[in-house]
Amino acid sequence: MPFVTSAGARIFWRLDGAEANPPLVLLNSIGTDLTLWDAAMPHLLPAFRLLRIDMRGHGASDAPAGAYTLAMLADDVSAAMDAAGIGAAAVAGVSLGGMVAMQLALDRPERVTALALICTSPAMDRGAWEDRIARVAAEGMAGIADLAMGRFLSPAFAAQRPFVAESLRRGLLSTPAQGYAGAGAAIRDMELIGHLREIAVPTLVVTGTRDVSTPYAGHGERLVAGIPGAAHLVLDCAHLAPVEVPAALASALRSFLAPAQEVEQAAQTLYEAGLAHRRRVLGDDWVDRSLAARTPFNAEFQAMITRIAWQEIWSRPGLDERTRRLLVVAITAGLGRWEEFRLHVRAGLARDGFTRDELKEVLMQTAIYAGVPAANTAFAEAGRIIAEIDAGP
Repeated sequence: MPFVTSAGARIFWRLDGAEANPPLVLLNSIGTDLTLWDAAMPHLLPAFRLLRIDMRGHGASDAPAGAYTLAMLADDVSAAMDAAGIGAAAVAGVSLGGMVAMQLALDRPERVTALALICTSPAMDRGAWEDRIARVAAEGMAGIADLAMGRFLSPAFAAQRPFVAESLRRGLLSTPAQGYAGAGAAIRDMELIGHLREIAVPTLVVTGTRDVSTPYAGHGERLVAGIPGAAHLVLDCAHLAPVEVPAALASALRSFLAPAQEVEQAAQTLYEAGLAHRRRVLGDDWVDRSLAARTPFNAEFQAMITRIAWQEIWSRPGLDERTRRLLVVAITAGLGRWEEFRLHVRAGLARDGFTRDELKEVLMQTAIYAGVPAANTAFAEAGRIIAEIDAGP
């Protein structure tokens, strides 16, 4: 496992992505580790070489006792960049990670090419953090778990994805209490507010509409006003934007940080990955015919659906491919999109995407929820396709 020693502590780091891509350092919030960025990784990897770090006191990094400082945590990041062979990079940080990113830009400006400050602040309530540190010391991580979880995610997101919320809670509870307290001291004692004008790199400030920890009012607005030329983006999320809105956040980072050439390269990478998925689902013959039918008028549309539908949607990890195929069959039948219905029924049956019995059950379900006439036509269309398959080439 890749570790680097910094100020007496082993810091865990991980490097992903093509070496030719520009580097981007991703920093976690207090109470999380580098897996905070997992959901955003597929959207960022085509454009960047990604260095993630477990902040001192978190994850696989050491958690020495005592108060940490932002300067100490910034030195940890610099040491990890050295170990990864990265001289300078854009840095994106969430909450505490954003504070450390600002400190790194102030202490070692030659190492930072741009900043993305996500759901963070240049100044927090010192008394509130003193109380939180004292509670952790007295009660352990369980003493602040409900408070932190109530701020990490919006209630609607946590209710819709309880498995995500439970995973975050387990990670929070497994954080060493002295590591959390040490990082909390860095937040309590930070002195960024008077130095914002010294930050001289392109900066994007991201705030969440549901973020109660560092909302735009009183926090994000101070960054936008204080950092020369800072841009501002609002996302519909609570404190942990990489968890709630990974695709939207990644898109914003790509747009802000990646030069036009890298954006074009990323689009081409997504297109090629989408085309491979499209061939796997529909078959080479159909895809080749579709590509041959492209015209200057519709070529951009074809490229767009290949990138977005066939890569970003069909390759998402939340559903297996068989389920996605059957969902498409049910939706196209319910909406009467018979050309697409025939295409996906034929591809699914011919390429072992699903069985005839599974198709029948989906159409029976369609009859109940989309209407008997739609299911009647779907059974007829599917029956003709099955007969053609049985008849052979």
